[in-house]
Amino acid sequence: MESTRTFADRFFLVIKGLGMGAANKVPGVSGGVVAFVAGFYEEFIYSLRHVNKNAFKLILNGRFKSFYRYINGKFLSLLFLGMIVSYFSISKILDYFLHHYELFVWSLFFGMILGSIYSINKDFNDWNYKSISSLAIGISLGIGISFLNPATENDNLFFVFFCGIISVSGMTLPGFSGSFILILLGNYVLLLVDSVNSLYDTFAEVISGDFSFFQNAPRIRLLKVLAVFTLGSVTGLVTFSHMLSYVLKNYRSITTASIIGFIVGSLGVVWPWKKTIFKSTDEDQFLYDSTGKKIIENYERYIPDFNSETLLAIGFVLIGIIAVLALEWYGEKTKTAYV
Repeated sequence: MESTRTFADRFFLVIKGLGMGAANKVPGVSGGVVAFVAGFYEEFIYSLRHVNKNAFKLILNGRFKSFYRYINGKFLSLLFLGMIVSYFSISKILDYFLHHYELFVWSLFFGMILGSIYSINKDFNDWNYKSISSLAIGISLGIGISFLNPATENDNLFFVFFCGIISVSGMTLPGFSGSFILILLGNYVLLLVDSVNSLYDTFAEVISGDFSFFQNAPRIRLLKVLAVFTLGSVTGLVTFSHMLSYVLKNYRSITTASIIGFIVGSLGVVWPWKKTIFKSTDEDQFLYDSTGKKIIENYERYIPDFNSETLLAIGFVLIGIIAVLALEWYGEKTKTAYV
């Protein structure tokens, strides 16, 4: 595969990694959907599945080049490069736009989910009583989860490790948003915003010659949390890829139908017209409990009035749909080029 990739293909692979990283950061959006509609999902799962005992044997024997080829290293390294860059940049950008343009950001995400549903569904023709039942179960689970109340933030390191395993599921399972599950677990802000921003700020300080973060206890706590979260994510990524490879091989129709249902049922999570409710005395501040943890509540959804702002939001919904369809078109074009 690598020998047939041009420089442009490798550049766009990094861009796809950016897309996956951004999608995994967004509640209700799955990075696996980006891989699915862009045409590299199966290669992604195939490559991760090769991170196994044979791969570790190659490392222990010092055969690093063989290890790199065995796991499809160029593909994974370019993809993860994009994801890493995305995680650092999107964290800051997402903070800004969600604070100043929340309605339009969620409208864009809502459109992307709608486009993803169409993209996954249009090529699926194996409808029978099993797949329809799976679809119904997926919709029910999605609706049920979308109306659960988030828990309180928890920085226990064992729990953070578990959150890492769960959060990465969105990369391997299209339609399952790991970031949304982190909201329900109460750790979305801690793990995907605060800890990532703390690492970004630490790098910026170190580059400028400022090492005062060593005396900054809250910063050290966040960096420790991020390290454990990353370890859990790597563990989950490898584990889920092996499980999913088996499920897709033996139960592809049921799995795909469940994914479609789960995405449909979870649309309420990314409904644009909602007000995020925080227990705070000031609009721009969170309420903290006695241990310094942020307290986050659920969303208050509403039906919008028909005005210019609503029309603009609908426009962003359409842009989101078009963006996903364009990504799918590029993926189909790329696959055709390799045939």
